[in-house]
Amino acid sequence: MMDKTFDPAAVEARIASAWEAGDAFKAGRPERADARPFTMVIPPPNVTGSLHMGHALNNTLQDILCRFERMRGRDVLWQPGTDHAGIATQMVVERRLAEAKEPGRRELGREAFVEKVWAWKAESGGAIVNQLKRLGASCDWTRERFTMGLSGQPDDQMVRAVTKTFVDLHAQGLIYRDKRLVNWDPKFQTAISDLEVLQVEVKGHLWHFDYPIVDEAGNETGAVITVATTRPETMLGDTAVAVHPDDERYTHLVGKHVRLPLVGRLIPIVADTYSDPEKGTGAVKITPAHDFNDFEVGKRAGCTPINILDPEARITLDGNAAFLKDSNPEPEALALHGLDRFEARKRVVALMEARERLRLTEPNTHAVPHGDRSNVVIEPYLTDQWYVNVKPLAERALQAVRDGQTRFVPENYERTFFQWLENIEPWCISRQLWWGHQIPVWYDDEGGIFVASGEVEAQAQADAKHGRAVALRRDEDVLDTWFSSALWPFSTLGWPDATPELDRYYPTDTLVTGKDIIFFWVARMMMLGLHVTDRVPFATVYLHTLVRDASGAKMSKSKGNVVDPLGLIDQYGADALRFTLAAMAAQGRDIKLAVNRVEGYRNFATKLWNASRFAEMNGCVLRADYRPEDATETLNRWALGEAARAVAEVTAALDAYRFNDAAAAAYRFVWNIFCDWYLELAKPVLQGESVEAGLKAETQATVAFLIDQIAKLLHPFMPFLTEELWAIKGEGIAERGLLALAPWPDLSGLADARAEAEIGWVVDLVSEIRSARSETNVPAGAQIPLVIVGADEALRARATQWQDTLLRLARLSDISFAETAPKNAVQLLVRGSVAALPLEGIVDLKAEVARLNKEAVKAASEIGKIEAKLGNADFLARAPDEVVDEQRERRDAEAARLEKIREALARLSDA
Repeated sequence: MMDKTFDPAAVEARIASAWEAGDAFKAGRPERADARPFTMVIPPPNVTGSLHMGHALNNTLQDILCRFERMRGRDVLWQPGTDHAGIATQMVVERRLAEAKEPGRRELGREAFVEKVWAWKAESGGAIVNQLKRLGASCDWTRERFTMGLSGQPDDQMVRAVTKTFVDLHAQGLIYRDKRLVNWDPKFQTAISDLEVLQVEVKGHLWHFDYPIVDEAGNETGAVITVATTRPETMLGDTAVAVHPDDERYTHLVGKHVRLPLVGRLIPIVADTYSDPEKGTGAVKITPAHDFNDFEVGKRAGCTPINILDPEARITLDGNAAFLKDSNPEPEALALHGLDRFEARKRVVALMEARERLRLTEPNTHAVPHGDRSNVVIEPYLTDQWYVNVKPLAERALQAVRDGQTRFVPENYERTFFQWLENIEPWCISRQLWWGHQIPVWYDDEGGIFVASGEVEAQAQADAKHGRAVALRRDEDVLDTWFSSALWPFSTLGWPDATPELDRYYPTDTLVTGKDIIFFWVARMMMLGLHVTDRVPFATVYLHTLVRDASGAKMSKSKGNVVDPLGLIDQYGADALRFTLAAMAAQGRDIKLAVNRVEGYRNFATKLWNASRFAEMNGCVLRADYRPEDATETLNRWALGEAARAVAEVTAALDAYRFNDAAAAAYRFVWNIFCDWYLELAKPVLQGESVEAGLKAETQATVAFLIDQIAKLLHPFMPFLTEELWAIKGEGIAERGLLALAPWPDLSGLADARAEAEIGWVVDLVSEIRSARSETNVPAGAQIPLVIVGADEALRARATQWQDTLLRLARLSDISFAETAPKNAVQLLVRGSVAALPLEGIVDLKAEVARLNKEAVKAASEIGKIEAKLGNADFLARAPDEVVDEQRERRDAEAARLEKIREALARLSDA
């Protein structure tokens, strides 16, 4: 006997254990040796991470595809693993050391600190893996991988993969060392990627400084040019002032020089289109070592960058040859040495004001880059780093998409992909950290560089070059985490070794990931995958959007609007959360997650559970000899045909990555067709005392069969509930096995047009009557007459056959037939036939028309107001995306309401 209620907490762990015991998710099962493989690699979550709503969405969609393809008979490998997450992991371990009052990283030294990190990983790392299992992720967990490998040692396969790629790219001239600007995190003292930079709106100031213009002899002329800056401290490293070549205010000054206040350096006034005449004063200070745009302007103007900050973002002037060259700094300027950048900012402003060089200070709100981990202001910083020349690699990736070897879903993301790769810059791959893949480069004391797969090989290179043994030191930097992640599709399969897994499962089929890492991960996997293996790493890239809160705002801890997926699983079950995410995952649209939606889909699970209990209590048991194509009863054939339609719709939608449409089709069949209509219409057969035995037996068997098909249909979305139902309903059936390994339903050929015409008419008529009752405010308990107009013999027979059902479900007092509709009746058009509801004496029809007209005016007025707002270019430019989306949704909701009102008025106009 089924339990009265479905309790996810009691079921999920037991079902997960059954899957594990049965190796349900293991790739290469013997019975699928000849099956076509289907491969996906999980976007490896940070080993420090915990499940957030983005993970929940991403892995739910992947799991739906994997379970779907596994049921379709494919040999599925969903490759799991985690990323070593260099800066995040180093930060976690350093914090733990501080909390335990143990020596810090620098006191421990590199080797001891890295041992601490490995110990932390063994003890606490990878908690997210168990959280993904709670979500129901059907990865092949026996193949779990880690971007640093099992040990991080040179002989580790993952380490060899990274090292070989670096060495080969360097030998091909694609990896090189260069001095360029990077995003520098002064707290962690390392370069970071663009992905790790957050633009934060800050209320600051714009300071206007006067720079004195000098003549050819270097004497001040008394004239000045005024520049505006948000970062006064960087003026110490100014190398030019730029004006727009068409700005008539300054064209006569181009080619002249100014004396840099406080520093005494003569710097040129140059013409460059970077300067915006409409912004600030139209003249901008150029500091190539501390601004990305200035760096490019400086290159065009032939200026040498001057770095005036140390790695901790303190002013560094003593012994700074570049700063001191051609300068005559004031003592007060030199006294800034060693100051924090923000303290130096205050001092510079004060010094400029004291010298009457501060013309204006105005409030200025602007975006300031912050490190996403450190929360400190990021500095553009000039350092020696390792780079990949990705331009030639990008061209191959672009061509693969142009040729259709890889396609993006939704397709519009191709334009984003093209735009970035066509304008791609060199990729900075070195990080000043200790946790990560240490760069395989060694140096001798003379500046010689030796790139090798290991120290022995590097030493041999050095000895051969010098003709003697020389001392070498290894580059202390590690590689950007994204470098090892870029190899993920093939390194996880054993590359650089020629493994059977690599041969069978690579290239992969589909990649599911967030749109926000299309550049940082997707593009890099394509570039390196094509270059290293000469094959595209995946055939399809499905990019999902963000999960926002119920109001459409981006979730953030600071806003306090983060929704914890684990909390939702505890409260409503994993199936309810998964179905919610799938149902809302419309292509290209962010998800506005309201907790009541999750509760609603928990109710959906309860509805199916209760329907299955109803079936059990009414003797609906699976029969080994049941053949759906042999069913004769019209109602059963209709239900089977509707099930076939649902299977076809879900299959087509999943093939097209329309997860929301697939969920909607499954939901419609289970809730509306099976539970609300089929079981309701079948009750007289299942519960009647004088029902013919064969009819009752066929209906019982059909109900049981359809519950089995529903379990299959819903399994990719709601794996725990459906696996439990499968086990309960199949108890005692030999070789029943796990639902996760059962075949996808095949109900082709079960459509029955005659059955659909008959039962569909009953369903539509009841639905129309219910809508009309609601729209015209017929009292809920009132029984009203129905008149069928102009019915032929077949329609009269159908109505007579289903009379008891129609009276019961539509709350009718009687059914009659007439050639014309009676007066004061609401008319309904149902599948070409006309039905009328005489409402005189039940509803004040004139009052209803007046009320509905009033509602129509209000709805139209509201639509007009919203349309005006959405037609305002200023509103669209200033309003956040979520606000614009909310207005559009309100408009659409009002439009749908207005349409309903008009339908009701049309009905009443015939009364």
